[in-house]
Amino acid sequence: MSRPRIGIITNLHIVNDSYRTHAGGVMNSEAVAEVSGGMPLLIPADPRMISVDDLLDTCDGFVLTGGRPNVHPEEYGEDETEAHGTFDRARDAITLPLVRACVERGQPVFGICRGFQEVAVAMGSCLHPEIRDLPGRMNHRMPPEGTIEEKFALRHKVTFTENGPFHRLMGAQEVMTNTLHGQGVIRAGERFIIDGLAPDGTAEAAYVKDAPGFTMSVQWHPEYHAGMDPVSRPLFEAFGEAAAAWRAHREPMPLAKTA
Repeated sequence: MSRPRIGIITNLHIVNDSYRTHAGGVMNSEAVAEVSGGMPLLIPADPRMISVDDLLDTCDGFVLTGGRPNVHPEEYGEDETEAHGTFDRARDAITLPLVRACVERGQPVFGICRGFQEVAVAMGSCLHPEIRDLPGRMNHRMPPEGTIEEKFALRHKVTFTENGPFHRLMGAQEVMTNTLHGQGVIRAGERFIIDGLAPDGTAEAAYVKDAPGFTMSVQWHPEYHAGMDPVSRPLFEAFGEAAAAWRAHREPMPLAKTA
């Protein structure tokens, strides 16, 4: 059987300050192809060009990537402020209904950084525009200087719920991760289950309660050296297994079977 087709949600990117592109990080494609065993397909996140139904029919699973623009606060009932940063309403219009459809169908969806926040918002959660401004929270943003290796270096622990899906998948209750985000979840929706926390209490790993298929999401960036990192590799492998099962049978692989 051919490889599962994995839709990788792209971001709007401007080349040379004028040429508009839909861009996806090479790290994401490498992780999907080399670790998940899937065929990466870059998806232009714009409802003028594609529909959620198109995507569900074409792809076997989805990676919701990171990106600089944030989910617009209107999507979780708040007003826009300068602190919320920049937005991509076209991506919001694709990813939020896509998440809800995947959850209900059992089609695999894997959220990374902004993708974690998209799954959170789609499931009724609220975000804070700048986690580091909250009392007792650390700065989770990408270091402004340094090499790629320094920017994606492991910076803090994540502690998983004992015997939860992430603990079972990793075989460890504590892991080290990178951290490159400004926003974070401050109130989780009823079905958005926080399963991993940073030392300062910031939500870092989650899944969707009672979803029939793979819905794991992480706030860090596991695509960096995914094949060599003991935390990243199990995530992309489990996602790939779920996507392959969907391609083979058009049926979900329950989260428990990925752990």
